[in-house]
Amino acid sequence: MYRSAMEQLNKWKQKTNKKPLIIRGARQVGKTWLMKEFGKTAYEKAVYINFDNNPQMKELFSLDMRIDRIIMGIELYVGHKISPHNTLLIFDEVQEVPKALSSLKYFNETAPEYQIVCAGSLLGIALHQGTSFPVGKVEFMDLYPLSFTEFMRAMGKEQFVDLLDKGDFEMATMFRQDYVDLLKYYYYVGGMPEVVQSFVDNRDFNEAREIQERILAAYEQDFSKHAPNEVVPRIRMLWNSIPAQLTKENKKFIYGIIKEGARAKDYETALMWLTDCGLVHKVYRVTAPSIPLKAYEDLKAFKLFLADVGLLGCMVRLNQSVLLDRNELFKEFKGALTEQYVLQQLKTVKGVDTYYWTNDRGNAEIDFLIDTGNEIVPIEVKAETNLKAKSLKTFCEKYNPKMAIRTSMTDYKQEDWLLNLPLWAVEKKLSSF
Repeated sequence: MYRSAMEQLNKWKQKTNKKPLIIRGARQVGKTWLMKEFGKTAYEKAVYINFDNNPQMKELFSLDMRIDRIIMGIELYVGHKISPHNTLLIFDEVQEVPKALSSLKYFNETAPEYQIVCAGSLLGIALHQGTSFPVGKVEFMDLYPLSFTEFMRAMGKEQFVDLLDKGDFEMATMFRQDYVDLLKYYYYVGGMPEVVQSFVDNRDFNEAREIQERILAAYEQDFSKHAPNEVVPRIRMLWNSIPAQLTKENKKFIYGIIKEGARAKDYETALMWLTDCGLVHKVYRVTAPSIPLKAYEDLKAFKLFLADVGLLGCMVRLNQSVLLDRNELFKEFKGALTEQYVLQQLKTVKGVDTYYWTNDRGNAEIDFLIDTGNEIVPIEVKAETNLKAKSLKTFCEKYNPKMAIRTSMTDYKQEDWLLNLPLWAVEKKLSSF
């Protein structure tokens, strides 16, 4: 299965002064597969160590931080010598042995010739729990579910991706129905690798949904297994409220939807836990659309999105026939699904920070603002072909951005101040900025 992250890993390998690499991402997004595949295709040898429930490795790293002794212990564990120049060391679920995480500092300082990639589903949580962390001694890479582009490739539609790569929208528009059909499949299947692979192999919506349900159940188990007992009920309540939050016309997160009378301070830990796991994305409001957007964050106002559009559909028990057959009753939730989809694609665009904007009166909202480093681009999201974009026009008249984007099911069209961008081309177009 093609993952664009492999290109990032190969770039890391080519660096002369590389540091140990930590891959961050939610459980089941494909971190383990990616590391093993990278080891298999880019190195002569790969040594894979899973620290989950591994008492030998826990003991090895508990003694001291002498790298020569650690390497000898790993060699005894795997049964062969380790040559640093042609071998990839893979540390999986590294947060389970905090001293293994701390050792990355010493690898970087005293034995930089060893090439190490690490991952951990609950790594962010471990860091907030006081694990000694090698600040400045490691590199990071974020891994997300498959993007729509990756999904198209998995479905054997490389030529459709190539058209978008070339920016040939005249030709792409001739095949708009194919793109729309693929997009609908993606809305349902999402980008979790196991779900995608199942759908590619069998084209079975029910089987895809069963796997999604298993993934959601595994997340629920993580809540109970790893979170403090007193926080678990709040994590569950917050997690289960997200679909209702996204269905609202104003998608700003409201604590009162979780439970009547709920306050921010009661759910701070629960929210941090979910974001640290990579299960939710937090998109802040900005008070002004100026560079850099981060300087204008309103930390009290934010939207929450899930990691994956397919999991969102699973949580609300969305039936495939409703999605595929243009059911009129589906209109309201379609907006939430579409906004989730767009945010998911934006997360895969490297170097782009995402926010949203509302005016002071709250009667105008821009779904997303992105900061490319050089300019601010407003993005209006429309689920269908209704192109009334009053908020976008208000925003552009006031702030006069160089470019504004309206993404919908309509065809590609560049107007004076506005780019009409088909939903199926969002990722490819924005990655070219």
